[in-house]
Amino acid sequence: MTGTVHTLTHPSGSLDLTVDDQGRGRTYLLLHGGGGPQTVAPFARLLAEQRHARVITPVHPGFGGTHHPDWLTDVTTLAESYALLLDELDLTGVTVVGNSIGGWIAAELALLGSDRISAAALVNAVGIHVPGHPITDTFALTPAELSKLAFHDPATFAVDPTTLPEAARAVMAGNRAALEVYAGPHVMADPTLRGRLAAVAVPALVVWGVADQVVDADYGRAYAAAFPDGEFRLLPDTGHMPQIETPGQLLSAIADFAETRR
Repeated sequence: MTGTVHTLTHPSGSLDLTVDDQGRGRTYLLLHGGGGPQTVAPFARLLAEQRHARVITPVHPGFGGTHHPDWLTDVTTLAESYALLLDELDLTGVTVVGNSIGGWIAAELALLGSDRISAAALVNAVGIHVPGHPITDTFALTPAELSKLAFHDPATFAVDPTTLPEAARAVMAGNRAALEVYAGPHVMADPTLRGRLAAVAVPALVVWGVADQVVDADYGRAYAAAFPDGEFRLLPDTGHMPQIETPGQLLSAIADFAETRR
């Protein structure tokens, strides 16, 4: 994924963020999950083209072969960095959209209370604890095993890493290492987050693929209920990454929400 590098100054240190910026119109900050920036790149183009939107898609440092500074070790600090990016770009009325760990980052970003953010949309997000609905330990799974849990139709959408070039496999390994730093090994959640979401001041949409076996739909319902102004929407025939399996229905859900909840 190509993009422009923005150098930001966080209290903990300097940070280079690679950012793709496309389209014009209502602004979306699109945050990818553990699979890396390529898991949202086609959806970003679709959103920009079909909804006349400006879509800002950063690469989480350490993903996609980018540099990961030693001081950037958790989701909260990453969310603070994205708040600085919104300031750097002087954006307002932003809808923050995040898939999986990107949804967790979106939740933390909404908690920062930036007046640049108008709404948040979490897509099959991780980040909270829900008793009886554990997050699957994806670090313990092979790619084939993970695909069976993540996709409604794994035969169509699963990627076999053994068929990829060595450089692509190296990037995947880097993505996995960065994910483990941000999310914690085998954890993928902050025990304090669910309670803290009561302080979010913007409307939140929680979208869920009904076939997701990484984090189930009742986990998603609990996520939506934790927001003061939360809405839950279940999507049929899709799993953990609707932006890949059913981008059209995800596009309608997110864009309609953003346009009606300004």
